[in-house]
Order: sequence, then structure tokens, then C-alpha cells
Amino acid sequence: MTDASQTQPSGIDRTEDRPVYVVGGGPGGLATAAALRAKGVRAVVLEKSEQIGASWRRHYDRLHLHTTRKLSGLPGLPMPRRFGRWVSRDNVVKYLEKYAEFHELEIITGVEISRIDPAPDGRGWLLHGSGGRELTGSAVVIATGYNHTPRLPDWPGLASYEGELLHASDYRNAKPYAGRDVLVVGVGNTGAEIAVDLVEDGASRVRLAVRTAPHIVRRSTAGWPAQRTGILIRRLPVAFVDRLARPMAKLSTPDLSAHGLPRPDTGLYSRVREGAIPVQDVGLIDAVRTGSVEPVAAVESFEDGKVLLADGTSIAPDVVIAATGYSRGLDSLVGHLGILDADGRPTIEGAKTSPSAPGLYVNGYVNPISGMLREIARDAERIARALSR
Repeated sequence: MTDASQTQPSGIDRTEDRPVYVVGGGPGGLATAAALRAKGVRAVVLEKSEQIGASWRRHYDRLHLHTTRKLSGLPGLPMPRRFGRWVSRDNVVKYLEKYAEFHELEIITGVEISRIDPAPDGRGWLLHGSGGRELTGSAVVIATGYNHTPRLPDWPGLASYEGELLHASDYRNAKPYAGRDVLVVGVGNTGAEIAVDLVEDGASRVRLAVRTAPHIVRRSTAGWPAQRTGILIRRLPVAFVDRLARPMAKLSTPDLSAHGLPRPDTGLYSRVREGAIPVQDVGLIDAVRTGSVEPVAAVESFEDGKVLLADGTSIAPDVVIAATGYSRGLDSLVGHLGILDADGRPTIEGAKTSPSAPGLYVNGYVNPISGMLREIARDAERIARALSR
């Protein structure tokens, strides 16, 4: 195995046996492969699951895109009008399947790439795959997904907790929790929507553990989607957007402080730049206002079958659902190549590559206010242009 510090790829060798390998068969990987194919560059998608779009297939049943259909299509194929304005999870999966077929993408499933190194001859990259496979590519695009590895906090006492606990990635629908007392931990878009789903399908009690009060925005106001606002403000100064957002929030969303969910004391766009996307309201405001969803303090630990909260109280729910996010899961794959920050996030994106890893690109590891699928599509075309030169 060649160490990255000893040999670096010297250039792109576009021979038929050294295609561009795209690691990941989700939207980022498929979009990039299609954009490369349109430029005449051979791209081979490597997907560890047996089907493309694996992470989308695992999402909870009621999920719909928070971005509009028109602004969520990938390069070369718009989403069908029959999918409606807010596309369902199942229709996203159908679209990805049709997308791969329409663009005649070269996809190999059932192959998991565990590590990427510079090729021994210095021309391209060596990919180490499951089953002892070794593949050499002229360039590599990493697109294994933003929601890759479920993250569960290391709460004190968790190891001895005998109650029912699951990560949001394992939640499908509310039917198993009808008539039960459920605590949802985390008030991002996933936690908020799961809490509403539980209320609507008959959970006896739903509490929502909140560490930091979120910004809540309407998904659409008078027909104008929040995504379009995000596109307009994305390049504006952070402080300016923060000031603009405060009065807009007071006009568009009610103050829920009396119900345990105060307005945040930090700016909306400042939070976005830190990685916290606003919660798009799909029923949370009404659920909190009516008491159907009860905000409570953050989870601190587990003890004697109970959940201890940051305000010193304890509760004993029947079920705990941890909507506590994901890690990118890139450390073992490319952590030795100098392209990750201290939190394991890529320091490059789109057409940008690193001097320590020329010819290595990533797509799909940012969650911008302008919409992830929109930015995935744009980055795919940027990568294709860079690799076709």
C-alpha cells in the first residue's frame, strides 16, 4: 500500500481501464456520473448497497423534500410534474432509478470502498474495495452522502439503559408507537417532523428535547418557497441577513416561548454557516401551540431507567428516538489524504481539489440554505467541467 505522503497522482490518465470512479450511488454520485458522461468522460459509479439511492430508501415514510420539485432536479432530467411541488420520498427513489436508466449510467452495486490511496505509479488513484478488489481510476469523486453514519451521543448511563431507544435512521412510521409515551431528542427538521408524525398517528404523549432553540421558517409563504429566499440571500453578508431575518421571523412565525420553545438568540444565517439549517414548519408550530408536542430540556444522561434532563428533571418515556444527526464517515476512506477538517468534514467541494490530493473531488457534503439537491446538481457540472478539460 502506498502512503499518501510518499507519492501523489501526477495527472489524469484517461485510458479506458482508468475511468473516473464515483463512490456512492445517491443523488451526488448519479448527478456527477451523468454530468461526466455528458462531457464524454467515462464514469463508473460504485455503490456498496444492492440498489442505488439506498439512504433515501431508508428514510421515514412521510418524508417529502423541503425544496421544490423545479429546484431539485439533477443535470439532464427534470423531476416529473406529476410528483407535485413537494416530492415524496418514494418519488425521489423513483426519480433516481429513472435518472440512472435515462443517462445509461455505468453502475456497480455491492462494492464498498474502504480506502483510497494514490496509485503506485503516480497516475490516478487506487481504490480498495470489498472482496479484495483493487480498482485504479484516473480521478475519484467521493459522494457517499451527507447522512452516512448515524450519530448517537455518548450520554452517561446509556450503556446500562434498558428502555427502547432507536436512532431516527431506524424510524419508519408512527404505527409501532401508537398509545405510547415517546421522547424525540433533537429539534432539527428530522426530529420536528417525526414528532409531528407521532402526534398525528396516535402516540399518547410526545416530548421534544431541545438543546438549542431552532429557527423555524414557513416552507412556503403566499406561494413563495423558503428555498427561493435561501437562494437570494446565500451570497449576502451574514450579519446583514441575520438583521433582515429577525423582523421577518416575527411576522411569519408566532412566539412559542410560553410553550417552551423560545426564539433563538443567535442569527439565522450565522446558525446556517455553523451547519444548523432552519426547521421548515410542516406542523410543528401548531403541535407545540396546542400542547400536542411538549418541548423539554436537553438530555443529559440516563439513570435507573429514566432520562435525566439539563434542567434537573427526569422523565420515563416508553421510547426514546434520537434525531441526533449523522457523521460523514470519511475518516477511514480519505482521512489520511489531508482533505478533512477536525470534525471529519471535507475541506474541498465541487470543482475544488486539494494540493495534497489532486484529482480527488467530493460532492454532497454541504447542506446549504439554497437546497442540497440544487447544489449537488451545480457541483456535479462543475466537477465534470474540471475533469473534461
